[in-house]
Amino acid sequence: MSAAPISAETLGPSLLDRLPQGVQGPAYARSPLVAGMAHLGVGAFHRCHQAEYTDDLLGCGLTRSGIVGINIRPPGLAETLGRQGGLYTRLVRDGDRTTARVIGSIVRVVDSQDGPAPALTALADPAIDIVTLTVTEKGYCHRPAGGALDWDHPDIVHDLAEPLAPRSVPGLLAQALELRRTSHGRPLTLMSCDNIPANGALLERVVAALAERRRDGLAEWIAANATFPSTMVDRIAPAPTGADAAFVAQSLGYRDAAVVVAEPFRQWVIEARFAGPVPPWDRAGASVVDDVEPFEHLKMRVLNAAQSTLAYLGVLAGHEHTFEGIADPLLAAFVRRMLVEESVPTLRPVPGIEPAAYVKQSLARLANTAIRHRNHQIATDGSQKIVQRLLDPVRERLGRGQGIALLAVPVAAWMAYLVLASERFGRRWAVQDPLAPRVAGIADRIGRDPPALAAAILGIDTVFDRALAADATFAGTVTRTLDGLLGGDPLAVIRRLCDAADVGQRT
Repeated sequence: MSAAPISAETLGPSLLDRLPQGVQGPAYARSPLVAGMAHLGVGAFHRCHQAEYTDDLLGCGLTRSGIVGINIRPPGLAETLGRQGGLYTRLVRDGDRTTARVIGSIVRVVDSQDGPAPALTALADPAIDIVTLTVTEKGYCHRPAGGALDWDHPDIVHDLAEPLAPRSVPGLLAQALELRRTSHGRPLTLMSCDNIPANGALLERVVAALAERRRDGLAEWIAANATFPSTMVDRIAPAPTGADAAFVAQSLGYRDAAVVVAEPFRQWVIEARFAGPVPPWDRAGASVVDDVEPFEHLKMRVLNAAQSTLAYLGVLAGHEHTFEGIADPLLAAFVRRMLVEESVPTLRPVPGIEPAAYVKQSLARLANTAIRHRNHQIATDGSQKIVQRLLDPVRERLGRGQGIALLAVPVAAWMAYLVLASERFGRRWAVQDPLAPRVAGIADRIGRDPPALAAAILGIDTVFDRALAADATFAGTVTRTLDGLLGGDPLAVIRRLCDAADVGQRT
């Protein structure tokens, strides 16, 4: 893409007719669009995924429903998407090739960080038939080990006391459904698009738990008038940087404060469980199926497990980005073996997808040097992710009497990452994990004693259920691995495992 003259003009509706050559704009008039859906959590992933699928439908004339984008947590939208009329540039990068497209499916934005009223008004609007969410794993205020609502979560404690002024996502949705019940009674589809197994069931569980506490019939109304389909979503979309905005200014010739970046690959699998009308996203490449679980497990136990493993081991090895980790022959060999030998055997058959080919495709995606996905970003909120990516397959293999030596490595690496956070990473990167302070406290109290550290961290029952934590094979393997990772040569553990596997194959 050749350089364009740099302009002070910011992307907005007035620029759509004058986009630079090579930049694809909305293939439809935006003024007739109606706000028929709302999205909670308008981050980079939503803008690279659900909003793009919707833009495809609009371009084909298959819907007139645009998106109301809502944020109840930072960042604010008013100064970015709001100032640009909901428009933003989506860059797709693959090696040395970049393509640009301006997405127009977000028709209005709502900032609700200062209080729930704006979000509640938008969600209760009778014109809204579907609400989608990307609020990250911790946004559900649940206990990852079992999926139940965490009644001790500060936002849930607040919402129990002040249900009309909720702070949490479950509380906000419960109150929005109450407003719909008492004002117009229209049904609603609530669709989680977060990377969580059975995300629809989880969303339903946490919302219903709060509704039941109200004892005013809301829970029964929700059961009859709302659905919570599960989904599997996939696209690598790293957090945009100043360099991405600079690329737009220098190469495309306009300013964009909301630019996002993605890989070419995208996938969306949706459970066929709707309370009312929904956009025909299947006409834009999504799959609508009766059972999402096989697709979820495939993605989480292969692609996401590889990402988490490369993130924690990559940081310990001094790599900043995922593509650097997969370019490391030792780490690449280890991750491939872990997936093929321990993760894939736990999977159910997935229609139309062969596991070995999926492993190869996933590792190739992670090797894309143009997608600068930082390991620290992937490591964010690891305590909310490792259950579905690592611990669930570990539990299944233990139940079958099978080995877990490879899957135990990223579990121990997550522990090492948090134990070493303050002394090794704290000055350069603020480690973000809800359990980081607790693990740091454990490390301060115990010191560098791997058996004691492992035992204390395994005692965190929001992540490790008691049966798993008490399993001697699991606890022993994690402890030995943590001991090695905390030593002077953390990758020696990986070399020993790979060398042992090589010897085993030769004999």
